[in-house]
Amino acid sequence: MERSEGRESCCTAVTEPSPVTMSNVEPERVDQPKFTMMMRPEYGTSGQEITLLANHLKVSIRRPDEIFYLYNVSVSGTYDEKRTVNIKGIGRKIINKLHETYSSEFAGQKFVYDGEKSLYTVGPLPRNRLEFTVVIEESSAKNASESLSDNGNTNHSSKRSKHSLHSKAFLVEIDYAAKIPLRSVSRALSGADPENVQDALRVLDTILRQQAANRGCLLVRQSFFHDDSRNFTDVGGGVMGCRGFHSSFRPTHGGLTLNMDVSTTMILSPGPVIDFLLANQNVKEPRYIDWTRAKRMLKKLRVKAKHNNREFKITGLSDKPCNQQLFFMKVKNGGSSDNGEETIEITVYEYFTKHRNIELSSSVYMPCLDVGKPNRPNYLPLELCYLVSLQRYTKALSLIQRTSLVEKSRQKPRERIKVLADAVRDYSYDDDPLLAACGISIEKQLIQFNGRVLEAPKLKVGNGEEVSPCNGRWNFKNKHLFTPARIERWAVVNFSARCDTSQLSRELISCGRSKGIHFERPHTLIEEDPQYRRAGAVVRVEQMFEEIVARLPGHPDFLLCVLPERKNSELYGPWKKKSLTELGIVTQCISPLKITDQYLTNVLLKINAKLGGTNSLLAMEHTSHVPLIKDTPTMILGMDVSHGSPGQSDIPSIAAVVGSLYWPLISKYRAEVRSQSPKLEIIESLYKPLPNGNDEGIMRELLVDFYTTSNGRKPAQIIVFRDGVSESQFNQVLNVELDQMIKAYKHLGEDDKPKFTLIVAQKNHHTKLFQANAAENVPPGTVVDTNIVHPRNNDFFMCAHAGMMGTTRPAHYHVLLDEIGFSADVLQKLIYSLSYVYQRSTSATSIVAPVRYAHLAAQQCGQFVKFEDRSETSSEPGSIKTIGCTPVTELPRLHKRVSESMFFC
Repeated sequence: MERSEGRESCCTAVTEPSPVTMSNVEPERVDQPKFTMMMRPEYGTSGQEITLLANHLKVSIRRPDEIFYLYNVSVSGTYDEKRTVNIKGIGRKIINKLHETYSSEFAGQKFVYDGEKSLYTVGPLPRNRLEFTVVIEESSAKNASESLSDNGNTNHSSKRSKHSLHSKAFLVEIDYAAKIPLRSVSRALSGADPENVQDALRVLDTILRQQAANRGCLLVRQSFFHDDSRNFTDVGGGVMGCRGFHSSFRPTHGGLTLNMDVSTTMILSPGPVIDFLLANQNVKEPRYIDWTRAKRMLKKLRVKAKHNNREFKITGLSDKPCNQQLFFMKVKNGGSSDNGEETIEITVYEYFTKHRNIELSSSVYMPCLDVGKPNRPNYLPLELCYLVSLQRYTKALSLIQRTSLVEKSRQKPRERIKVLADAVRDYSYDDDPLLAACGISIEKQLIQFNGRVLEAPKLKVGNGEEVSPCNGRWNFKNKHLFTPARIERWAVVNFSARCDTSQLSRELISCGRSKGIHFERPHTLIEEDPQYRRAGAVVRVEQMFEEIVARLPGHPDFLLCVLPERKNSELYGPWKKKSLTELGIVTQCISPLKITDQYLTNVLLKINAKLGGTNSLLAMEHTSHVPLIKDTPTMILGMDVSHGSPGQSDIPSIAAVVGSLYWPLISKYRAEVRSQSPKLEIIESLYKPLPNGNDEGIMRELLVDFYTTSNGRKPAQIIVFRDGVSESQFNQVLNVELDQMIKAYKHLGEDDKPKFTLIVAQKNHHTKLFQANAAENVPPGTVVDTNIVHPRNNDFFMCAHAGMMGTTRPAHYHVLLDEIGFSADVLQKLIYSLSYVYQRSTSATSIVAPVRYAHLAAQQCGQFVKFEDRSETSSEPGSIKTIGCTPVTELPRLHKRVSESMFFC
């Protein structure tokens, strides 16, 4: 039990909290937004009714007039050394100690703390400003039995070997900031738009976080993870999936709810450090461990020492193995009458075996862990150290790890419902004193309501045939593609993959001809020269293209590239960059494990779309009967931004926008892609005026191509689907990105602007839908625009796809602006139909095709940058542009022969 020392609290008596709310605080002056989020005009009625459950729990507020008080928390050193303290990791410990020590100062008031700078109470504290000295005592040792320093002193008298208590004093200042009325939640539920509602919900969510923190959970935003091995799933490489739960309060059309969902984060496998390194590097014996790589991996991880049960943070590894690493140790000189000390030099191994009587075996010839400071290293033998549990792993998972995680964490709908029901029972949210103080109670059953199932659109394929999808799927068995391509001059190249390219080409031609594609025999089959197999990726690609140029009589229509690895091949980036930006050649990369008719059909769908063909059309699109689009030139945009993998803060983000062509069609698209500042979500280059008066932005290219492919018609309506933005960024999409689009349109000499409908499509949310009366996933076409949607904003959930495995996650669509004037039914049917125009597959997509295309284009062009970071040699490094203070590698432009194609399919 920790003890607290220090003077009594120093409280500055000031006036009672003034009756102001957060809205009275003078805001930073900003330009008045041109657009605000639209309200829901109506509810949809089309479709067959279905009874559903959602992972939301109804919340009741019996005391809506309670007021939360916000206080700013500042932690610094004591008065003698008033320095700001980084409270990350220790903030909760300090505040808990403060409440324990000075509870009388708070007049029995409970409070919730966010772990950083904010503290909330129900009702005011006795004073507006309070100051406390809080003393935290930590166990430490004055001797080397705890850890070894190569320049510290170590004494072995029995008295000095005992633990001492090292005290740290902190000055905690608590200052009143604002009132947050709980009533704002009730007003929001009735359809109003009070300023404080997000603040009130943040307080309620913080109460959940504090409750989880008090249980020892790992907190990842609003997801909480217990240290329970039953929740761990090994995915290989020393990494585990840790199952936990997401919990957050949501204002909905049906009232306040608690959204609970199963959540997974990645952690490092707890246990012996040596075992972790063997798994992480996939080696069987310690002698094969790469210690340079191990040092990078272990830095900043927390370990517990077996011999003293103390926790340390790793700062590095020793330069020498345990039996050679020396340090200086002070010992008593027994022969001296004045009990003087002498300093001896001793190895870490000798110290532990001779002076601590701890036998070391496996780590004798390994480096030691350094758990000290840069100028004062402390060494611990590896075999005495265990990785502490619940340490997050934030790097990108390998393909094998991702596959393993998906397979092991997949849950059928009924299984997920049971897991959630058990969690609701175990968490006992109603027992929380702060929620009880607000009169908040939470029901234990999932919310039940009615949704609707829309009818799937009919499709047109070749020879005038019409297809009716069944359960979100269709096929091309004994059918032709709607517009098959002609492939006359092409070749197959094989990068040393184990594949019979001759047989592959014969079967591909046969399958293609059965689908109506005019497919000639390949001009040549090119096998990689064995001498280049061990060369770098760029060299191998350059050499292969030299061979292609030498053996083909002219520019090929298409190249089929066989790669040795199925995913993440280092050849993919250089190959795509060379073919798409320098030579303008359409290519299809494959790495077949088993060649079947279904596999070849899927490959041919991609090839046909890339070469300008059309696999299928919506029947209403074929007859120009798409409501509100058939009579008015309408352009559809899909927008997405792709970011580097976790931990890669220096890799540019890639912004991609796809635009529809050939109005009145809504199935044909082309893409424009740009690089921008790392981790920046708002797209910078929609409108990019140059000093010479030209516009080099994304929108100009797409608008011009729409005009040229639509018989000289300019878009009078533009429907924008934006992916990847959170609710806090909606205003920027409305008033930054939309403003750029309008400027780009007017830059082309137009006085008027088109009508815009702007829709955000989200997949990263925690709402799940279940059938109330069946064990299967909800059927494709399920739409919900009541009960669990926002009480004011125009949003809805849609499951367009068939969930074959696990539990389907609906897409969450937010209609921010609708100048075109869609009815709820027409818009929902259009969005559902746009999930059936994805040319790469024969199944409905979980989110509209334009968004999927934008994601694919950003991902593919992002490979141009990523492979350059990995390679030492590049045929043509990207140019560098500077945005603010961040240099950004500019993407090379696509060759004109492929720029207007669906190269991303």
